Amino acid sequence: MNLRVFSQRLWDVAGGVSVRMKILGMVLGLVILLGLGVTVQARYALTATMNAQLEEQSVSAARDLAARSTDPILLNDLLALHDLLEETIANNPNIRYAFILDNHGQVIAHTFEGGFPLDLIPLNTAQSSDHHQTALIQTEEELVWDTAVPILDGKVGTARIGLSDASVRAAVSTLTAQLILTIMLVSVTGVLVAVFLTWILTRPIISLAHATQAVAKGDFSPRVPRWANDEIGDLAEAFNSMTEELARTDELRKEREVLRRQLLEKVILTQEDERRRIARELHDSTSQNLTSLIVGLRVMETNCAQCAAQSKATDLRNVASKTLDEVHDLSMRLRPRALDDLGLAAALERLVSEWQARYKIPVDVAIQLGERLPGDVETAIYRIVQEALTNIARHAEARSASILVERHGDHVRAIVEDDGVGFDTESNHGERHLGLLGMRERAELLNGILTVESSPQRGTSIFIEIPLVAEKETAAA
Repeated sequence: MNLRVFSQRLWDVAGGVSVRMKILGMVLGLVILLGLGVTVQARYALTATMNAQLEEQSVSAARDLAARSTDPILLNDLLALHDLLEETIANNPNIRYAFILDNHGQVIAHTFEGGFPLDLIPLNTAQSSDHHQTALIQTEEELVWDTAVPILDGKVGTARIGLSDASVRAAVSTLTAQLILTIMLVSVTGVLVAVFLTWILTRPIISLAHATQAVAKGDFSPRVPRWANDEIGDLAEAFNSMTEELARTDELRKEREVLRRQLLEKVILTQEDERRRIARELHDSTSQNLTSLIVGLRVMETNCAQCAAQSKATDLRNVASKTLDEVHDLSMRLRPRALDDLGLAAALERLVSEWQARYKIPVDVAIQLGERLPGDVETAIYRIVQEALTNIARHAEARSASILVERHGDHVRAIVEDDGVGFDTESNHGERHLGLLGMRERAELLNGILTVESSPQRGTSIFIEIPLVAEKETAAA
């Protein structure tokens, strides 16, 4: 693993930790690192200082013993010499042993209770010209400073003492324990201070994060309090200004949307009313006049059997009959009477029947509604299905189509599918997209959803879902 990959992984791990944990980790790490550094340096300095003092103490005690043991050795007073060794140990608890060698290297007095260890003699020797000679002897339990001092330049013998480093180790252990306790107390204090600081630092950030999530969901009401006159406080003020501006913009957008919906609803309502009026006039007036004309032409044709104008009357009657059919068809397309009189199911079945007869494309129809739907919902679904069939006839090149209209609880769903050439929903298809836009606006006006699924050579599916509980009051509010 190279350094770059390791650094990236380390950064990923560190980046996944919260800011609070980062600050706590840094404070605790710095306290522990500083404490360990101080502990190591203090132990080293104390050990070096006390070892130097121990060495000086060893030399001083050995020279004192050598000076005071001269007379008992010359007088061969072994009892006084032994008492001198005991007194030396009693006056200095760090001395582990003391003994006297004659000028031949023979032990003449010592403080060992279980017998003198003969292997101790060659571990340290002092020449007659030496002021003293100190050697470090490592035992199983401790380190001993063994100092040898010649007595009368070695003519009488040598005095040797062994000074233990137990006091050094005890002092270093005590210092280490105190430093560790201090580090723990400082660490606890540092963690508490870091928790307080992180609470001060992260609380406004957390408030900003929560407010940002609310804004992302479309709620522009949250405001972040200014905790302090620092950069985070400036950020809170900027955020509040942004949310206020977004709230004003959203309010303006909602007002415009309400106006657009009201205008669109009025346009569609006016359009349907005008269609209904024109269809009624075509049916009640124009159709009646044409029917009267046809009847009159038939009477003329009957009464003038030998008249030369008989063929002309027949032609006029055929034209009038064709015109009547066209007027009837136009009336049905403008506003089918079945939609108002019999409901959506009958109107869709008649629409599909006439559409199949005209375009010779089979359509599978399934309508499951039960009771009648609200008038605006029936009109919207009828117009959407009518526009979908128009698009199939004009653009799809389909061999078959299917229509499903069913009611699910408080929603009505409609699906129109074909097996035609399809199209790319992301591209602009001019007239087809204008038709889809009108279909979508009709669905959205009733708080419904219209979804188009299509791809080249895979046909097209249109899904419509409209709630039966009108929410116009909500939109107007």
